[in-house]
Amino acid sequence: MNPPKYPASSVTPKQDTFFRHGRSISNEGSKVVAAPRDGLQAPFRDGREARSMSNAPPVFGPRGSSLAQGPPPGSFSSDLKTMTLPRNVTPRTEQGPFFADYGPNDNERTSEQRQSELRDQISKETKIKIGSENLLEALTSKSARQAKDQRTRVEAELGSSNRKILELTSRLEEEIGRSKRPRTPPRNRLSAIFHASPTNSSHGDDGSVQAERPGTEESESPTFALSEILQALEVEGLQPDYYVERANRLVDLLKKYPSLKYDLVWPIFGLRVQTMLLSQSREVVAAGYRVTRHAITDRRSLQTIRRLNTDELVMLSLVKESKANIEREQALKFVRAFLDVKGGIHEISNIILRTIVAVAEHHEDRLRNISILTLLELLIRSPAKVVDAGGMASLTQALLDGSYPGSESMASTILFLFNKPTNRLHLKSCHELDAAFTVFTDPIVVHSSEEKLKASASVIIALLQSWPGLHSVSNDGFAAIKGLLLSLAYPSLLARDLILDIVNAILQIKAPSWSSAFLAGRRLTTYGRVANLNKEATPSTTAAISEDDGESRINLNEHYLALLLAVLIQSGLPQVLSKLIQEEAAESGLRRKATLLHGEMLNLANRLLPQKYSSSLQVLSQLVGPDDFKSTNTSLQQISMTYQIDSVSRTLYRSQAASKNPYDTLSWSKQQKTSLAFHSTKQRVDYDMDDIKFRAAIVETQILNHANFLKWDWNLIEELIEGPLRNPKRLNEAIVGTKFLKRLLGFYRPFKYRFSATLNTKLNQRYVRAGVALMKALLQSNEGIAFLWDSKFLRQLGECLSQIDRTSGFFADEPLFSNWRTSSTLTGGYFALLGALSSDPRGLQMFERWHMINISYHILDLRDRDDLIELLLGNMDFTLDSHLRVMLSKALTAGHKHIRIFATGLLRKYAIQPARAETGLQGRSSVCEWAIRLLVTQLYDPEVEVSEVAVQILEESCQWKSHLEYVVRCRPQLDHLNNIGAPLLLRFLSTSLGYQYLDRLDYITQEMDDWFLGRNNSYVTLVEATLSREFSASLNGMSQSHMHEPSLLPKHSALPPHFYRELSRTKEGCILLQDSGHFDKFVATIRDARTEQEDQEAMTKLKGSLWAVGNIGSMELGASFLDDSNVVQWIVEIAEHSEVATLRGTAFFVLGLISRSLHGMEIITEHGWLTATDYYGRSIGCCLPSSLGVFFSIGNQPQPVEDGASRSRGGGEAPHLTVDKNPIHARILESVASTGNTVLTKKAAGELNSLKTHHVEAFSSVELYRKVRDMLGRYRFHLPVRRFILDLFNRSVIREVVLDEEESENESIQTERAMGVRPRHPLS
Repeated sequence: MNPPKYPASSVTPKQDTFFRHGRSISNEGSKVVAAPRDGLQAPFRDGREARSMSNAPPVFGPRGSSLAQGPPPGSFSSDLKTMTLPRNVTPRTEQGPFFADYGPNDNERTSEQRQSELRDQISKETKIKIGSENLLEALTSKSARQAKDQRTRVEAELGSSNRKILELTSRLEEEIGRSKRPRTPPRNRLSAIFHASPTNSSHGDDGSVQAERPGTEESESPTFALSEILQALEVEGLQPDYYVERANRLVDLLKKYPSLKYDLVWPIFGLRVQTMLLSQSREVVAAGYRVTRHAITDRRSLQTIRRLNTDELVMLSLVKESKANIEREQALKFVRAFLDVKGGIHEISNIILRTIVAVAEHHEDRLRNISILTLLELLIRSPAKVVDAGGMASLTQALLDGSYPGSESMASTILFLFNKPTNRLHLKSCHELDAAFTVFTDPIVVHSSEEKLKASASVIIALLQSWPGLHSVSNDGFAAIKGLLLSLAYPSLLARDLILDIVNAILQIKAPSWSSAFLAGRRLTTYGRVANLNKEATPSTTAAISEDDGESRINLNEHYLALLLAVLIQSGLPQVLSKLIQEEAAESGLRRKATLLHGEMLNLANRLLPQKYSSSLQVLSQLVGPDDFKSTNTSLQQISMTYQIDSVSRTLYRSQAASKNPYDTLSWSKQQKTSLAFHSTKQRVDYDMDDIKFRAAIVETQILNHANFLKWDWNLIEELIEGPLRNPKRLNEAIVGTKFLKRLLGFYRPFKYRFSATLNTKLNQRYVRAGVALMKALLQSNEGIAFLWDSKFLRQLGECLSQIDRTSGFFADEPLFSNWRTSSTLTGGYFALLGALSSDPRGLQMFERWHMINISYHILDLRDRDDLIELLLGNMDFTLDSHLRVMLSKALTAGHKHIRIFATGLLRKYAIQPARAETGLQGRSSVCEWAIRLLVTQLYDPEVEVSEVAVQILEESCQWKSHLEYVVRCRPQLDHLNNIGAPLLLRFLSTSLGYQYLDRLDYITQEMDDWFLGRNNSYVTLVEATLSREFSASLNGMSQSHMHEPSLLPKHSALPPHFYRELSRTKEGCILLQDSGHFDKFVATIRDARTEQEDQEAMTKLKGSLWAVGNIGSMELGASFLDDSNVVQWIVEIAEHSEVATLRGTAFFVLGLISRSLHGMEIITEHGWLTATDYYGRSIGCCLPSSLGVFFSIGNQPQPVEDGASRSRGGGEAPHLTVDKNPIHARILESVASTGNTVLTKKAAGELNSLKTHHVEAFSSVELYRKVRDMLGRYRFHLPVRRFILDLFNRSVIREVVLDEEESENESIQTERAMGVRPRHPLS
């Protein structure tokens, strides 16, 4: 018998309210009530909204089921279980599981989510900890009696935060380790997910369901199970749960046996899918989409699926109201599955793409973000398809309003089109991304929308951190950037502050430690704030200078910053900052922020820019003009502002001097040397303090007057220790004449429980700093050593250490160095005090007197006290040849993995110290050699992570020629490390000794062949990834350090090592390079492919040749190769005239490399480029074109094209669709076309409702429906309009279109009977 027809009804639930454009046409407030239970159940609805597969009563979960809150509202789990969505809850887009069971690896994604949650919790607790520490510091100004209770509460909260941070850190490390282990088979995970529904449980209430369920034994045939499930889906009239549960089991089966999908009989399988997709239950339709998605294999299967008329069903599902989100999400996932199939993008019809665009344009739609993401992915793969569907207008609008959370990724996708000239033809203009700038230039938005401003700020930063973005916003004479800077004139505090933050971010300016005090209005000359910068900064030795040619590490990021700075200066940044500084009506904090930025700009310009760009800035002509002194008030204001900028510049110099390598005095400026000389002079004055001042200072410390250490003046105590107590005479007076030192050292005695019982807070770290300074001061004179030798401090400390030594015989119920004490109190600070003693031979004698050396050996054997081992090793000084070095060697070899990595990182401080005669430091060379020997030993560690850390430190140490030659003499074997040891081997090529060593190993010839045949092209990807990581770090403000990475290793943004660069350092290498002819081949590639625009492989080869030539030309010996050809001229031509933005950027960086050599700098200057030099006339690797306008002029500008969204809604080609012989149909088509016009929408909707009332039979015409569908696929209609139009047609029309009943009903039945299949029955 023929299957029963569906009753004439609406495609989607019928509207209860009149259509209003821009809002939901239907009633979206319908109640959907579903119990949160384990399985997809039929949701209970009222009679008006009833759409069930049968009239059976609703089925609820089993008794005792959990009532805990489920996944996010409006969502569903991977096995399509109904979720609770209260009526008053707005679904949150960012929480929707758009990718549930979508990725190839669910376990990996879940682990990443857990790690992200743990990092968020750690960040939250860290903020609480910092706030508590700041509050404790503020309470120090109050009397102890008044703040006692408040201090107790804050300290309790601080202790709680510390414990939580330790616990969360431990959990994060465990999760990271767990994610690296081999994963469990997918079968167990799937069974846990899909076999947990009530109807699938062995304890279910429905025994019949249990009887119908096929066996789940491993021995069961998957083909038999598939046939059983398909046969079970033939049954009609059952609850929706029945079909959903079978669909889930079918998906489970297809996942468990992936090859099964290739054996599907589509005439039968497609019939079951069609029947499910035509169901009136949203859950069953969603299950049908999910089954179909998991049955996709290749493009051929997609074509088979599309022949089932799924395009019609997907379109209908996507336009439904938000209460059908479970169905809409699965429909969109089904469409996104096309992207995972090769060529699948060509199977996405235009009507589906138009519908997705309509969803992306609807701001209130829950699927808007995932629709935008889908359009972005399609834009990269097929720009023409998205542009023809009107998707560019939707993306640009989303970028403008700032509502999409991934604005940076959206901008990057649009920039992908701007990079190549053929892709730029799909853009209407080059100003699509200027929408981010217009937010700041619009006075209305500037004063109203904070969200838009912040979103646009992040987009602008992302644009200016890429070559396509910088070229796109630099058209028309930098109009967009000029408009942004001129927006500082708007009296909006938020907008002005964000613009200054944008400039700081793109110039990668990090706020100095004193910036918060300066912005708060405090003077930079306040005593103790800036004068002690050298104490606050940590000395850095990363900017080391090589001994042979004075060459520093190549930093491409600084070259790019120089270009950005030049663009900002030409766009008027100095002028707008000067006006803001002089504006009296501006907020004082904002003016100080502009002053600080102005000082940083001057500093960067002086360091990075050629003289042509920087010389005019230093005179502050924008701030002080020739006519400014005619008015007294104006002149005073200008002088005040000039003084502030000068003060900021001086302070910045001091900050840089404090963080400089103390042995790298060659690169210091005159002002920086003067700054350090000032601090040395002040310490000398304190050292020679007279008797009266010294006694008065001791009394002012309050140590002699109060036993409570909280009342002591610790700032004055530190000054006395650093100054007068370094003088043996004053030290002897403090020991003999007063009880000052006795009481001060008594404070640190462990059994007095004063220092040892103090909480470990940021403020209390001053006690540790004072203790370390005290130990160093006592070691500088015989009187101090005798005082320390006879004190009880070291004896008690040795006794406390013996409590954790299991062989000492001392035991304590609660040792002083227990785990919780070292983490929550200052007990761990005792190791810092011992570290100060370990730097002196007499201090080591005190260690031996109280058996601390033996105890330390035993501490290293503790497998459950990694914290104590790290404290011990991390604070010791290994400069002297003593037992401490033996202890470190033991930790390097006998400790477990975490301790070996930590101990290896400690060697960096000693391995990168330069051995120079002028430093006056004895034995430094032997210390470096000792560290290098240990690092070479670590190369053979069984754990690759340990060897990787050792390679990084050795590579950094090899910047010095003497260190490099010593590493070569150690003859390390790096074959077992593969690519990890390659950078270190490349370093060996930079000396003749290393060249000879590698030549004997036959390494150079093989490596040269590898680089020429493929590694040179791979180097392009490596460099671009390095730059991308650096720019991402600046975009986020700072790089987030992961807990599992060794924190002692710095992250460099330097240029990765290149084989040809290292080869051209020596004469032997240049001879080999000349004989190989590789340089000539690189030049030929640049000459032939310099105009390439489309072939990606050819452009990659061109970039590889550019990097090879640039690295060779950056060396003095290799620069001679540049004379034999016009390669520099061709590189300049690529940088100034190439149509590909990234090719221009590569040529720009290569010119900077060539300018690093003296001969290369001369050649570049001949071609009209300007180079920046340091105080000694040496090139720093930054060169700029003489005309920025020529450099940023991109030809082949896109012509205005007709975007799919800009087509006429009722005109153009639309009148051809409105032609119909039936006058009623013609009126309907004309009204449908009018609904696409915003002005005529309301009128057209009323006319359609009237036609629906008087001519019901017209909306049952399949021919009319097909014409309307063609209009929807060719023109732009908003989502509510699409829903309104499709709801006008009866559901019987959809069935006829999907099943082709008018043409092939009898043919389908005969085919099924011939194959032995039962006649199909719809799920009614």
